[in-house]
Amino acid sequence: MTRAFGFVEWFRPGEHDRVEEALAGMRAAGASYLRTHLSWAEYLSPGGAEWHDWLIPRLAREVELLPCIHYTPPSLSRTGRCSGPPRELQSYADFIDHVLTRYGTCFSHVELWNEPNNLLDWDWRLDGDFLLFCEMVGGAAWWVRERGWKAVLGGPCPFDPLWLDLMGERGVLAQCAAAGFHGFPGTWDSEEGSWGGWDLHLGEMRAVLDRHNPDCEIWITETGYSTWRNDELEQARRFAGALKAPAERIYWYGWRDLPRHVPVQEGLWFDPRHYHLGAVDAAGRPKLLGRLLSTEGVAGVTAITGLCSPGLARAARPAVITGGSGFIGSNLADALLDDGQEVILVDNLSRPGVEDNLRWLKERHGDRLHPMIADLRDETAMAEAVRDAASVYHLAGQTAVTTSLQDPVADFEVNARGTLNVLEGIRSTGRPVPVIFASTNKVYGALEDLGMRAGDERHVPEDPRILRHGLAEDRPLDFSTPYGCSKGVADQYVLDYAKSYGIPSAVLRMSCIYGPRQFGTEDQGWVAHFLIRALGGEGVSVYGDGRQVRDVLHVSDAVAAYLRLMQALEQHHVAGRAFNLGGGAANAVSLRQVLAEIGRLLGRPVPVTQDDWRQGDQLYFVADTRALSAAIGWQAKIGWRAGLADLAEWLATHRVRPAREPERLRA
Repeated sequence: MTRAFGFVEWFRPGEHDRVEEALAGMRAAGASYLRTHLSWAEYLSPGGAEWHDWLIPRLAREVELLPCIHYTPPSLSRTGRCSGPPRELQSYADFIDHVLTRYGTCFSHVELWNEPNNLLDWDWRLDGDFLLFCEMVGGAAWWVRERGWKAVLGGPCPFDPLWLDLMGERGVLAQCAAAGFHGFPGTWDSEEGSWGGWDLHLGEMRAVLDRHNPDCEIWITETGYSTWRNDELEQARRFAGALKAPAERIYWYGWRDLPRHVPVQEGLWFDPRHYHLGAVDAAGRPKLLGRLLSTEGVAGVTAITGLCSPGLARAARPAVITGGSGFIGSNLADALLDDGQEVILVDNLSRPGVEDNLRWLKERHGDRLHPMIADLRDETAMAEAVRDAASVYHLAGQTAVTTSLQDPVADFEVNARGTLNVLEGIRSTGRPVPVIFASTNKVYGALEDLGMRAGDERHVPEDPRILRHGLAEDRPLDFSTPYGCSKGVADQYVLDYAKSYGIPSAVLRMSCIYGPRQFGTEDQGWVAHFLIRALGGEGVSVYGDGRQVRDVLHVSDAVAAYLRLMQALEQHHVAGRAFNLGGGAANAVSLRQVLAEIGRLLGRPVPVTQDDWRQGDQLYFVADTRALSAAIGWQAKIGWRAGLADLAEWLATHRVRPAREPERLRA
């Protein structure tokens, strides 16, 4: 049976939309409980009662609610601050009495204060022996119990068994149905220092409770892990570990990252760890934990965290693939593993669905596959990943122009700085480890200077040489859009490391790769996206006039190019060179032609809607691949029609249930 869990999420007055978004997300993630604060200070502020009149019942309709009642109104505080004890200690119990009367049907338990040994929550400088706290909270707990509700003692942070024992000696624990525990292993609690493990700390807590109130339950009212270092797998691991803790309830802190403009108690960005504790980021995009919970539940979190442990023998010299769970990476890994190599697969699993590719590889190849779930931005992790490498295929990155326009800083950090982290990791080995970088044709810019004419089905270049062969590597670089800039920077760094440091490196500037194991979206992987939509009986949106031309390349041909190029690098024939990789002129097709062929394969036309052009979209790009062919003897073998039929068959079998059986699905 899957264990129930909850989230901790604080809401600020007026955040109606965020409440609705958070509730929907937490429901989808399978949460049963929600712990939120009912601030005494906010309640007595202008509009505070009206806000809580909406908030508390709204939350309670969706989840089992635990309100944490704390923060003294400054006008009632002995220090003039929310952390100060109230001048009249009984006024806290009086406020709780009001809360029970007004909202008591919305919950069964009430949490009394938060982190009383944290100076920012309870100013114990005025209460060094906690006599004021015990009188205030003990009286409130007694009244909660008298009125028929159950009191939860706020958890100290860090955990202090001596403080908890003091609460027992003064009779506070006797009035409580549960006691809170706060612990953040790996974030604020160091395993080398203050953290001894769930069993140890909760065992200490249980021993104290048994002396004073054996019926008092242990609730983990706050635990979590900050992904400020982009280690999302570790967050998922910590979540899975917390679920095994010997406690009656667990509340994970929190659901969403704090936005950059929101100050915490210490001030704005005083400690970056505060800003990355969510299961989703500040924009609501799921991290690995949030996505796994929403798609596969706790079982999915447990399975992925158990799967991803490299465990490589020190004598091995593996191939390393960054982005190895992705479309091209998983096909490349499969080929290398079929050839008998050991493979370290590095991926942050940020793209929805790629965990399926990881499971597929693990089922096929077992212990010769070594998953390492890590982010390119983690410099230490990248150095560890390539430490023993015989070869490195650097395929990971942020892949969408649209995403780069929305968040250019993140795009740069992943594509440019992330590539530098990989290169520096290779350099630190002291060995000439060959590396191939997956670049893009976007480094050539929008190609607005090309003379073009619009045919009935496709744009056609006026220069017959380009029409015959495509664009060659001597085309001037022209980085446009943040994505083109970040990939272009990475492209040039990879080439320069061959010159500056003697690392045998090469670049493949790819056109449109398609084939099995692709997760196509509007932003990336358009061939698969068109097929997925069409197989599902849905229409396709085309940006621009649909006459845009690309040279499409089946992934099996792309994998063959990577393998041959790596062999050439190992023989030091092609170091420091960039090559175009695509289907070439023989596989140059427009969006309209692809849609027509999909209609032919399915036996029905594909509904198409047209939208405005997107920034940076090229009217025409066909790769001249003659330089690559001359260097390594490679040629594309699969024609685009046969390749499209192959992908349609694979999607219909493995990924998409057709909306209705097509009249035919044939090459």
